[in-house]
Amino acid sequence: MTPTMTPGDPSPRLFCFGLGYTAVRLARHLLDQGWSVAGTCRAGDQARKLDAMGIAAEVFDGAAPGPEAAGWLNGATHVLNSVPPGLDGDPVLTHFGPALAVPPSVSWLGYLSTTGVYGNTDGRIVAEDAPLAADVDRSRRRVEAEAGWRALSDTHQLPLHVFRLAGIYGPGRNQLVQASQGKARRIIKPGHQFSRIHVDDIVRVLAASMARPNPGAVYNVCDNESAEPARVSEFACDLLGLAPPDPVSFEDAAKTMSPMGVSFWQDNRRVDNSRIRDELAIRLQYPTYREGLQAIFETDFS
Repeated sequence: MTPTMTPGDPSPRLFCFGLGYTAVRLARHLLDQGWSVAGTCRAGDQARKLDAMGIAAEVFDGAAPGPEAAGWLNGATHVLNSVPPGLDGDPVLTHFGPALAVPPSVSWLGYLSTTGVYGNTDGRIVAEDAPLAADVDRSRRRVEAEAGWRALSDTHQLPLHVFRLAGIYGPGRNQLVQASQGKARRIIKPGHQFSRIHVDDIVRVLAASMARPNPGAVYNVCDNESAEPARVSEFACDLLGLAPPDPVSFEDAAKTMSPMGVSFWQDNRRVDNSRIRDELAIRLQYPTYREGLQAIFETDFS
């Protein structure tokens, strides 16, 4: 579903803070629908590549921007923030929050968060109304950023929508790539499951929300089946005709992981995606990792 504008509305224009993997995929989709798209990236070479795609890109590395940034949001009808918070908080909220409270043209504001805000549930299912119990620092910063955006929204009646994303995969970023490069691992931690989402299904969720705004809404964005990572690795190897890597216990694998790598295995939860299906009428193109990896294999590896 793609947002539509009624006669007399301004031409739709998305401004995206953080034109990374997911946001660029969204930008390309909206450009195909006749939107104009602008946003920020971290470096000049990235900006030049984005400009060549038809995306007006500005450089913003999280530090205080120059005076020219005051006009970046002019004409934006939709604004998306995909910049993760740092040790000093959310740089977009810090430097652009007051400006977002001013433009009357913004009809939709989206913030990309993470399902990590729920913390560990020992495999229990979490819906959007579950307590936020983040137990690693990067997820705690997400909880703080969500609260900051909600406070700004409440004060200035902004049309805020929060999207809690599971692990993102898609073309160029998936277990097939890892397996084809000999980097796949089959880590065994019985009962430990992760939720994931194909990047193109994230785009479909965001577009559907833009088409039917519901300010204040929070959405879990994941596919229909959480799974043990070892199963995903085995499936990718099978598609490629490769023998799966030897199994290794999590305890042994953790000895060679970075602290961040270990932290990804700290939380064990299943995520309920009923709201995107019921409220936004989303029917996922890739309801499990099997459909997603199969499609990537047929496009990129056949």
